[in-house]
Amino acid sequence: MRKLALLLCLCTGVALADNQVKVPANALMRLPVASAALQLDRLEVADHATLMIPAKVTELRVGTLLMGREARIGVAPSDQPLRLEVQDADVGAGAWISAKGAAGTYSKAATPGREIKLKLHKLTFESLTLDVRGGRGAPGYAGLDGAHGKPGGCTWGQASAGYDGQDGTDGHAGAAGGNVVLEVPHHVEVERLQVLLDGGEGGVAGAAGRPGHGGAAKDCLLYGVDGAADGNPGQPGRAGAAGRSGAVQVFRF
Repeated sequence: MRKLALLLCLCTGVALADNQVKVPANALMRLPVASAALQLDRLEVADHATLMIPAKVTELRVGTLLMGREARIGVAPSDQPLRLEVQDADVGAGAWISAKGAAGTYSKAATPGREIKLKLHKLTFESLTLDVRGGRGAPGYAGLDGAHGKPGGCTWGQASAGYDGQDGTDGHAGAAGGNVVLEVPHHVEVERLQVLLDGGEGGVAGAAGRPGHGGAAKDCLLYGVDGAADGNPGQPGRAGAAGRSGAVQVFRF
């Protein structure tokens, strides 16, 4: 295992030293970086491969970009925009550049789509999708179930009613879609580029708490003890609102 880790480190060092990065077909790779700005002579993401760009990267300049069929470049969420400038891009069918926001969880809020500033000096492509949709809102908490009532005793007391279930909380709003600034030559058919800007879906509503059962009826030697009523169920929360959509600006040169 140590030898394998050392080999991976050496391979990463060679890739950066040569200013070239290649992701083989059907593989997943995280871009090895040590600073926020990086310049590559050549970046190749083969068919069905994925390159992940860390959140700390804010500027990436590429001489030649090759993206195969169904290739993916994933950009980690961040408050800082990513500036991506490519001198010569050749993009295959079904390629994606995704900077979607992360979905919310019970401990973290949803994040918006990352702002992308993409400049392509030369572009040949079959299809390309830019995805900066916002993350889905955090779900609401489910209401607690009501406690069950207690049966009455045969010598004293009476059965107690079940307790009401608690209400579920509302889902949180989805995060906003990101903004895209696209700079391309005049001859590029921008209409063939697909840009996804939607805000994230609202978080699902918290489920209602179930009612507690009333104390059970009980047959005693001299008399019977009536059962008690069940509690009431809680109310479910409401689904969160969708996040606002992002925007795209196109500049031609």
